[in-house]
Amino acid sequence: MDPFRQPLQNPQPVLVLDLFQDLLENLLSLLSGLSAEDWDRPTVCAGWSVKDVALHLLGGEIGNLSWRRDGVRSGRQITSQQELVTFINRWNEDWVRSARRISPRLLIDLLALTGPALNEYFETLDPHATGGPVSWVGPEPAPVWLDLAREYTERWHHQQHIRDAVGKPGLKEPRYLAPVLAAFVGALPLTFQPVSAAENTAAENTAVTLTITGPSGGRWTVVREGKWQAVRRRPRAAAGGGGDRRGQRLADLHPRAQPGGSPGRGHPARKPPAGRTHPRDGIDYRLGVNTRL
Repeated sequence: MDPFRQPLQNPQPVLVLDLFQDLLENLLSLLSGLSAEDWDRPTVCAGWSVKDVALHLLGGEIGNLSWRRDGVRSGRQITSQQELVTFINRWNEDWVRSARRISPRLLIDLLALTGPALNEYFETLDPHATGGPVSWVGPEPAPVWLDLAREYTERWHHQQHIRDAVGKPGLKEPRYLAPVLAAFVGALPLTFQPVSAAENTAAENTAVTLTITGPSGGRWTVVREGKWQAVRRRPRAAAGGGGDRRGQRLADLHPRAQPGGSPGRGHPARKPPAGRTHPRDGIDYRLGVNTRL
C-alpha cells in the first residue's frame, strides 16, 4: 500500500519514567571512568567543557527538585519566548561559572544524590494529567508525559555531548533514542507556524511528513488546518523510504528546519508543484520529507 494513503493515527504518549534511573546510572558510570584530561575536553556546547556540561546536568537536578518538588519560585515574571530563552541562558551560565569550584568526585557524588531524588519525585506524577506548557511545543498547557519527555531529552542529549567529547559510544539503542525523536517531533507544528498560505508556501490542508529511518525512527505528519496542527503518526509499517519523491525538501518550506538554512543562503523558497489530495481526508501529501539519521 502507498504509505501516503495510509490513515493518520494520533501519536501515543512518550512514556519515559522507567528510563530516568537507567540513564542516570549510565551517566554516573561514564563520569566515574573519565581521566583528568577527559574532564577538560571541549564539547559542542560552545565554551563548555565536559565538566561544565556535567555541572549543567547537576544544576538541572537541583533546580527541578527546588521548584518542582519543594515549590521554590524565582519570583520573575516571563512574558515572552525570547525573554524565557534569555533568562534560561543567563541562569545556566551563572550556575556553571559559580559551580566550577566543585571537584569531579564531588560532582559525581552530588549527581548520585540528586538524580534518584528527582526520579522518585517524577514517579509521583500522573503522566496523563495536564501540566504546564512545554515551550518548544507551544504556549498551551501540555500533558505531564510531554513535560517528562522534555526532561528526558535534556538528560539524553547532554550525556551524548559528553560521550562525543570523550569518544565513548552513545546511547543510541531504540530504548534510549526512540523516545528522544518521538518527543522532538512535537516541535514541528510550532516550527512551521511562519509557513502560511499568505507566503504561497503552504496551502490549506497541506501535510508535511517526516520520515526517520532505522529502528528508532518512524513517520510523523503535521497538517495545516487553519494553523499547523499537532503531529500525527503514520503506522510503523509505512516508515519506508520514498517520502521525498512527492515534492519539496523540508528546508525549501521552512529554512529553520535545516541547520544554517535561511532565505538567501542557498535555500530559496520555491512554489510547490501541483499536489495530490487524499480522496478521504482532503489532505495534500506533496510535501513528504525523508530524513536519515
